[in-house]
Amino acid sequence: MKKHVKLLSLLLSLCIMMTCFAACGNSSSQPTPGSSDKNTSAEQPVPASKITLFQQKAEIAEQLQQMAKAYTAETGVEVEVWAQAGDEYYTNLKTSLSSESGPTVFTLNSDSEINEVKDYLADLGKLSFLGNIQESLLAVRDGKTVGIPMTVEGFGLVYNGTMVDISKMTDTDALVSMIAENSANGIDTLGLSQEDYFLAGHMLNFPFALQEDPKAFCQKVYSGEVKLADVPEFQQYAQILSAIREHQTNPIEVTYDTNCGDFATSKTAMIHQGNWAYGVMSAYDPKFDMGITGLPINGNSKICVGVASVWCVNADATAEEQKLAMDFLTWLYTSETGTHYMMDEFGFIPVVDSMESKSLDPLSTAVAEAVAEGNILPWTFNTEWPAGIISTDLAPITQEFFTSSMTGTEYLEALNAAFVAAAGA
Repeated sequence: MKKHVKLLSLLLSLCIMMTCFAACGNSSSQPTPGSSDKNTSAEQPVPASKITLFQQKAEIAEQLQQMAKAYTAETGVEVEVWAQAGDEYYTNLKTSLSSESGPTVFTLNSDSEINEVKDYLADLGKLSFLGNIQESLLAVRDGKTVGIPMTVEGFGLVYNGTMVDISKMTDTDALVSMIAENSANGIDTLGLSQEDYFLAGHMLNFPFALQEDPKAFCQKVYSGEVKLADVPEFQQYAQILSAIREHQTNPIEVTYDTNCGDFATSKTAMIHQGNWAYGVMSAYDPKFDMGITGLPINGNSKICVGVASVWCVNADATAEEQKLAMDFLTWLYTSETGTHYMMDEFGFIPVVDSMESKSLDPLSTAVAEAVAEGNILPWTFNTEWPAGIISTDLAPITQEFFTSSMTGTEYLEALNAAFVAAAGA
């Protein structure tokens, strides 16, 4: 019995020695395919199979996550959607781009933003579907196409047709009187919300866009040649905001969701919003007729329409990542699944000629009709204002207006100073 035990011990020792020799031999050889050794990834890079996506439209956040999963299921390429950044989106985007950790695909919201980060924008000129998009909707810099429009959008006074007779809202005085009279009867006429663009960006676009030459007008303001407080359209704008402050719920206390919900449930007759807001409203299944009209400064009825955001690709991404990003954009705009998400899930108004939507909501339909009729004003805030001024300067000033006794003239003077300073920075 002892001999058998000794023999078994000897055999085990030999096996252990052979295993050690084999391990030592492998340590000096090249890593085998599939090895998890850290040096392997350094010596044999694995091709990219993921792109990261960053965009600002909070109203499509959930649908975007679903779309990313659908894309991965069809192509095997992962799309990591970065969390929303709200009003800090652009600041966070610039920080990540400058630190070389930026997203592969991202959106920009204005010409000034595009100009500021143009060195980070890849050339998208070889995308196959560009010929089916109106050239005026593309973002082009230095002869290169650097941005693809997500959609066109429009904003103005979104009204409940059963609560507001817009034929009587003929000018600023009529609107101000309507706000005061309805308030006396316990009705909120015109609601705003606290978010920067909804409080101090979109609505302020109207007096700029109503100028004969908005671009030249902006330059005169920036140079000090023109003072906003001396311009009738801005005086009327301040008059409307003063009426809201006096008679309506303070917008500083109202969120975007609450603003849309109050309108959808007929608690507010009008809100200043865009067609994108129907996504929130639809959850309440509103039954009344609704539409969009312009801020009636100088009797205006036109709404403001433009390209809210463009898709861009990070020029600092690797060549493989850029290719994956181009493939993703092509899928989004041309495939059956991609266009389904664009039209049906995101509720976007089509920008590609071959793309059709049979299910536009009432507000998007109103915007599409305004475009067809030419009843539109430009997005001056998106093309002429200094980058970042809405969140950095205009929103804080407007917040102060709604929480203080600042006069309309003082408000306009503060806005004027902010534009001059930002343009000269």
